[in-house]
Amino acid sequence: MKKRLKFKLTLYFVLTLLAFPFLFFSFQYLSRAAAIKANIVVDVAKTSGPFPDRWKALAQGGEESGVRMFENVISQVSELYPRFIRIDHIYDFYDVVTRDGSGNLSFNFDKLDQTVCDIYHTGAKPFFSLGYMPPTMSDDGSLIGKPKSWDEWSLLVQKTVERYSGRQTTLPCGGLDDFWRTDIYYEVWNEPDLESFGKWKYLGDKSYSELYFYSAKGAEKAEDIFPYKLGGPVTTALYKNWIQKFLDYVAVNNLKIDFISWHHYSKKTDDYTQDIINLNKWLAESPRYDRFENLPRIISEWGYDSEKNPIADTEVGAAHTLASIRNFINANIESAFLFEVKDGPALSWGILNYDGSKKPRWYALQMLNTLNGNQIIVDGEGTYVTALASVSDDKISLILTNYDETGRNTEAVPVVFRNLLPGKHSLTKTFLNGQKTVDLNVEAVNGEISLTGDKAIIMPANSIVTIELVKTN
Repeated sequence: MKKRLKFKLTLYFVLTLLAFPFLFFSFQYLSRAAAIKANIVVDVAKTSGPFPDRWKALAQGGEESGVRMFENVISQVSELYPRFIRIDHIYDFYDVVTRDGSGNLSFNFDKLDQTVCDIYHTGAKPFFSLGYMPPTMSDDGSLIGKPKSWDEWSLLVQKTVERYSGRQTTLPCGGLDDFWRTDIYYEVWNEPDLESFGKWKYLGDKSYSELYFYSAKGAEKAEDIFPYKLGGPVTTALYKNWIQKFLDYVAVNNLKIDFISWHHYSKKTDDYTQDIINLNKWLAESPRYDRFENLPRIISEWGYDSEKNPIADTEVGAAHTLASIRNFINANIESAFLFEVKDGPALSWGILNYDGSKKPRWYALQMLNTLNGNQIIVDGEGTYVTALASVSDDKISLILTNYDETGRNTEAVPVVFRNLLPGKHSLTKTFLNGQKTVDLNVEAVNGEISLTGDKAIIMPANSIVTIELVKTN
């Protein structure tokens, strides 16, 4: 009896082991079979106002000290038409602060001015991360310590605001219209919760709230300036305690705050909109946050991975970028800063290599520039294939992205354009790799042009295609 029972148990164990791979792959197949395939409908009558430009923001990290990182990439960056470029390390990389023999502080913005001029030459405005601590001001001589004197930190912030928002400021790049010195953004510090950037707390001995207090007081003292923006807390991600405790402190001390900012890196494209949902929920928890509910929200760094990941430099990274932008472009975000503009001497997070050559994410962003005029609300997106579309005069632009990190999803995507004017159109399809096809005589039948059946758009995993439809007669 025991031998028979032992045999049955052994047989059951062996069969289970043999069945496991089948069950696993069956589950994988069924889960993918359950995915919704895209069936895109672009109705030019369904618009939602001007196409948002909140994605036109880039961030640059501290890859090299004392080097004009943008000097050799001004033309490449300008092709993307950015509105803002964010820079950090503004105090330590550019030797802004020194101390004379009597111990008095001296400020020299000449080196920083050069990088700021490079930003202006791209067509963007600078967005400053106020940091890090000049060693001569730091209580421990490091870049991440508290200041020996809060008054000195306030003075540094005051001088910075006067320099780049000042009505009388003259930079080496020549005269600037008032527009270029109005509404410049100043963000207090960078990722204060991160140990390598100081491990500040929202309250306590080394308090970010105190850092913000003296930053706000310094900016408040700036004279003869244009309006400017000040905000934070620019944490590594959106944290409820940080947001609520920080805003409590701002309210109690009646401090200037013009935007709420944070960073977010994730391979999941839905996470960016989830941030906004969470923030709205937290601000609705108490009437004391009512004054902050309409503050602009800024993701001042975002990307595929917070670590250096070569996948970000592939078509996967490019598809992730456009799929993410599709998700947050309709959310209540003022700007989202893709990290980063350019690699340092070694591989980092750039959309451009160190020598200025372009990576797939650069080309993906360039494709977005085909979208202008009014945004079209697109129907029929799927689990993997998402869409953005616009209409301007006689041109309709559609961008399709098939983001699948696993690299397995391929679709033949049907596309229908509706409510078109009668007549012929040119139809241009452009893929991320530059491949292009043009059909000059596409007739709208009953106000529709259909790319279905054998005309459907074949989209391998992580491919991106732009479809432009232009009326010709």
